[in-house]
Amino acid sequence: MPVATDYYALLGVSRDASPEEIKRAYRRLARELHPDVNPDPEHQEKFKAVTAAYEVLSDPEKRQMYDLGGDPFGGRGFTGGFDFGDIMDAFFGGRGQRRGPRSRVRRGQDALIRVQIDLATAVSGGASDITVDTAAPCANCTGTGLAPNSQASTCPMCKGEGEIQSVQRSFLGQVMTARPCPQCQGFGTTIPHPCPECSGDGRVRTRRTLTVKIPAGVDTGTRIQLQGEGETGPNGGPAGDLFVEIVVAPHPVFERHGDELHCVVTVPMALAAIGTSVDLETLDGTESITIPGGTQPGSVQTIRGKGASRLRGGGRGDLFVHVDVAVPRNLDGRQQKLLREFAGLTDDVATVGRQSEESGGFFGRLKDAFTSR
Repeated sequence: MPVATDYYALLGVSRDASPEEIKRAYRRLARELHPDVNPDPEHQEKFKAVTAAYEVLSDPEKRQMYDLGGDPFGGRGFTGGFDFGDIMDAFFGGRGQRRGPRSRVRRGQDALIRVQIDLATAVSGGASDITVDTAAPCANCTGTGLAPNSQASTCPMCKGEGEIQSVQRSFLGQVMTARPCPQCQGFGTTIPHPCPECSGDGRVRTRRTLTVKIPAGVDTGTRIQLQGEGETGPNGGPAGDLFVEIVVAPHPVFERHGDELHCVVTVPMALAAIGTSVDLETLDGTESITIPGGTQPGSVQTIRGKGASRLRGGGRGDLFVHVDVAVPRNLDGRQQKLLREFAGLTDDVATVGRQSEESGGFFGRLKDAFTSR
């Protein structure tokens, strides 16, 4: 950069401008001309020029030499020896702050455990004991990670700052960077004598038993959150949460669809024809089911309020009883004779044709009942 260049004109300040006025002018121009904002070559050249002007005018000795007509760079040209913090000021409104050492105390991780319950507990609610294996505070060091009668030491490498700074030169000048101290991993302190029980982590693996309250209406996949029952954090940090995922075991009689329960009652053909009653063991006790005479295969009876509980809506769904009619096999001679006599007293005959859409047949109606609800 020739000495004849008017640095004051480049920054747009007078020759008697104060250091603060020069700094404010440079900040304003740096925001406009920085390559990250205007990457074209023309603006890059202007940015280099105003940066060189600021380097000279912000340094009292170089400014005095420039005002006297001398070469403030001593023939070495522009090297960008100014503090890079000034550019940080221009773009971020102030010098970057040191992060300082990070704390060894951190929140623990959340944990997930699956528990299987029966259908009755899922419908009506209850409680279940679970065994969890998680990290708990070390009793020997009370979570500090320090051996008894010992204390942490200031890291000799970073002097307790938790980070190491280094200076590099670039076309913008000196760039200062910081990285976590490799000796203390950014904590600023070291543990010369770690606890022998937890090896300095402040926590140990522990198996414990918890009683989980199961709300009525849960289903497979429902998760129950237990705050503070997860993994304890390192060095006495707060514990995470424990999530209990519900798995409902299959029931030998009932099948669940949302808040509905379904079951199948098989009735002999003769009883379906003349009518009967069946005692059904529901999840709430014994229910007497009346099978009217002439009940057809696939008939459905509804028992209100005997289904599954609604987890968030309140109340309960219904129980649907599907009737299957069993046709007897391997009839003896007398039974066959009686059925033939019965057939002769009726007008029923075998017919051939398509199944009506309304009836759908027993298996069709049974399938629809389980899939459409």
